[in-house]
Amino acid sequence: MTAHILVVDDDPVQRRLLKNAVERHGHSCHLAENGRIALEFLRRNRAQFNAVVLDLMMPELDGLGFLDAANELNLNIPIIVQTGQGSIETVVQAMRAGAFDFVVKPVSPERIAASIANALKLDQKETKTRTVRKGRTGPIGFADIVSASPDMLRVIDLAERAAHSGIPVVLEGESGVGKEMVARAIQSGSDRSGKPFITVNCGAIPHNLVESILFGHEKGAFTGAIDRHTGKFVEADGGTLFLDEIGDLPLDVQVKLLRAVQQGEIETVGSSKTQKVDVRLISATNKDLIEEVRAGRFREDLYYRLNVFPITIPALRRRKEDIPHLARVFTERFSAEQKLDRTLTLSAGALALLTAYDWPGNIRQLENSIFRAVVLASGDELTEEDFPQIAAQLPEFRTEELRAIAVEMPQMASAGAGRADDTVSYGNERLDMASQHMPLHVPDNVIVSTDDTGDVRKLADVEEELIRFALKFYRGQMSQVARKLGIGRSTLYRKLKDYGIDPDNPLREAA
Repeated sequence: MTAHILVVDDDPVQRRLLKNAVERHGHSCHLAENGRIALEFLRRNRAQFNAVVLDLMMPELDGLGFLDAANELNLNIPIIVQTGQGSIETVVQAMRAGAFDFVVKPVSPERIAASIANALKLDQKETKTRTVRKGRTGPIGFADIVSASPDMLRVIDLAERAAHSGIPVVLEGESGVGKEMVARAIQSGSDRSGKPFITVNCGAIPHNLVESILFGHEKGAFTGAIDRHTGKFVEADGGTLFLDEIGDLPLDVQVKLLRAVQQGEIETVGSSKTQKVDVRLISATNKDLIEEVRAGRFREDLYYRLNVFPITIPALRRRKEDIPHLARVFTERFSAEQKLDRTLTLSAGALALLTAYDWPGNIRQLENSIFRAVVLASGDELTEEDFPQIAAQLPEFRTEELRAIAVEMPQMASAGAGRADDTVSYGNERLDMASQHMPLHVPDNVIVSTDDTGDVRKLADVEEELIRFALKFYRGQMSQVARKLGIGRSTLYRKLKDYGIDPDNPLREAA
């Protein structure tokens, strides 16, 4: 179906590029050089347009002014905003004003096409619901990975290439970024699709049982081995074995794993015979494996055998373009799974709130937060009030009502408020009271300029101390810390790594 897209941009070169991108995907493109002209188009024939691509910085009427006017006219057309600054504060303002999605200039034709496609799905709610229901029962493919950011699209491109070969793959990234989902998509897109996909969390297995679980054991091989056990390698024969948190494998097991990778054969515990296996190996880790090699905790020969095709999955805070799409998908999915008599939606304020938050637990934390909100929802729309734990951590969203909700958590009374190291339980999560903007003791705002000998301290030491203080003072809100320190977020993250600062516990001494 041909859709009519209105492109609003004061730059003629950008208008032409966007027009080509829109028409390349079979849509009809209409152009407006500023917000005032675009509003006139929409007033005359609002039913003509299916989506709007809007630049934020324009003369006469800028993007935020256009969004305000669109709300007053009740246009109800999905609006995709473009920002050349990449400022999360600007993005949050646009999301609060009702923007459907945002892209950061320069935007690729594929990125804008994907955003338009997502916007057009708003008019296909029955199809969307069927897709959500089906997606949870069948195998996971690349089409099931919700993505809008260039970095994640690059991950998908690399994973699709890896799927067409049996090359060992290492998926790197923080916990909760979706490493297992990418691994399943690789399996689904390969010639092993439909074959076993076996998952092993190496970090969750007692060290004395890892070898038995991976390679199996014979009856009587050790005390308690009352039966013969088939290992995960044999279970995965012909398919894929996904080793999650492979950096936690004991060194003695790493030797046997190296043999399995090199020669395609395993030796069961308690047996002197070897057994051939045909297994595609995909590994995942939230550690820096090369640092583990240097520290002697991971075998160098195994590292080079496994790390043939590394794919790094960025943290959710570094691909905020994905948050609105993920939030909508999770809301629809949980609405269906909970068998609600309606499909919940997310308000503009809720989307802005979720986009502003840094999600230290990544996609898993976002998913859990929306699941809780859906279960407890009483209306047809999720708002900021449905995410009190998140709103309480963001000063720009925190209200007295939300603070009261955070304070009245069931276990708060026994937590001994007032100490920075106190934690409270909420549902299945442990929350740091300091991160909830509860009263805490902040060190005096003094940075000592001389050391114990009376000499001026090194600049790096003072900088490290200031960063630690800022992280604690602003309760770990990375955007605010970077802004107040006058540096970019990428620079802040680099300095955290350089100084060994844990953003969740900034006052802890570096290792």
